[in-house]
Amino acid sequence: MIRHFDTTIPNSARIWNYWMGGKDHYDADRQAGDAYRAIAPQIVTMAHEAREYLNRAVTLLAGDLGVRQFLDVGTGLPAADNTHEVAQRVSPAAQIVYVDNDPIVLAHARALFISTREGRTASIDADLHDPEKILTAAHGLLDFSQPVALMLMGVLGHVQDHTEATAIVRRLQADLPVGSYFVHYDGTDTDPGLAKAQAGYNTTGALPYVLRSPTQLEAFYDGLELLEPGIVSCPLWRPAPESSPEPTHIYGGIGRKQSARAEGPAEVNR
Repeated sequence: MIRHFDTTIPNSARIWNYWMGGKDHYDADRQAGDAYRAIAPQIVTMAHEAREYLNRAVTLLAGDLGVRQFLDVGTGLPAADNTHEVAQRVSPAAQIVYVDNDPIVLAHARALFISTREGRTASIDADLHDPEKILTAAHGLLDFSQPVALMLMGVLGHVQDHTEATAIVRRLQADLPVGSYFVHYDGTDTDPGLAKAQAGYNTTGALPYVLRSPTQLEAFYDGLELLEPGIVSCPLWRPAPESSPEPTHIYGGIGRKQSARAEGPAEVNR
């Protein structure tokens, strides 16, 4: 099914692509991106730091931690070092399943996310608000008897209600086998300029994004074993030894699932 999309309304995936120096954006995206950057110029650095964090996290997972399956929810438009490229560079047999409901993102993913011969990439058309659909499709593509890295990279802010966002995370985590990992980052409300820029963006007609406190982000990891250094500003998460990172207002971390939740999956109120 081909869904209509309006290029006159800014889109977060295309704006992010613009900030990353990509080519897949329209006038509305560039205007919204420039307006945001005029108030919070650090946003471009934050976008690049978030991608570097993804690179380090996936390299660790596919390398030392031996993960061979990745479920990346909220794919975004292609950029340098996408999840499958990083994972399969370390482990050519890695399998990556991307999830998104943006028709442009899905079209690009299916055309450009090319797997190694030993591995696999696939795309699921599903909304983050519908974890049951995501899991049903993912079970047909990945082996849930083996560890899976669940990735929610910069997307939970699009779920405005914190209780609902937490329930979605719980439901997705509930199906992961023991030994799996939860990988995440999101923007935080720790900078007034960023909060002002985000408030302006949220009035453009684009899908709003909620900046949460670091304490609220920590709730997404409840019941998991946090890898060092915990939930921190992304540039400070295991930086390269020769680097001198400066903190930004995007926080993330990796948690390992040690056991099944005794209470079972949380209910998602929609």
